[in-house]
Amino acid sequence: QVQLVESGGGLVQPGGSLRLSCAASKSINSCYVMGWYRQAPGKQRELVARITSSGSTNYADSVKGRFTVSRDNAKNMVYLQMNSLKPEDTAVYYCNAKRLVEDSWGQGTQVTVSS
Repeated sequence: QVQLVESGGGLVQPGGSLRLSCAASKSINSCYVMGWYRQAPGKQRELVARITSSGSTNYADSVKGRFTVSRDNAKNMVYLQMNSLKPEDTAVYYCNAKRLVEDSWGQGTQVTVSS
C-alpha cells in the first residue's frame, strides 16, 4: 500500500492561489490513477481532479479552468495548482492513489479561502 502525504494548504484570500503537493512513499509510475478529493464541513467527499499514469485528466465542473492537476512520476509527486480560489473551495483536500484493488488516502490538508 502506498503512503501519501499532502502539503501546501493554508489560508488564502478570494482570488488567490495555492499549490498542493502529494508525496508518495513508492513509485506511482505503474497504473496508478492519482486524484485530489475534498470534503467541506457537513458535506460528502467529492472528486476535484484526477490524472492517469498516461497523463489524462478530468476535473469537477466547479473547478474547471481554475485548477490544474499534474504528476511527476520520477519524483513520486502529484500536484494541484489552484487559482482564482473562491470561499466555496474551502475544505480539507485529500490525495488518493488507485490501482486495481488498492485505494490509498493521505491525511488531508486544510484549505481555507476567506477575506
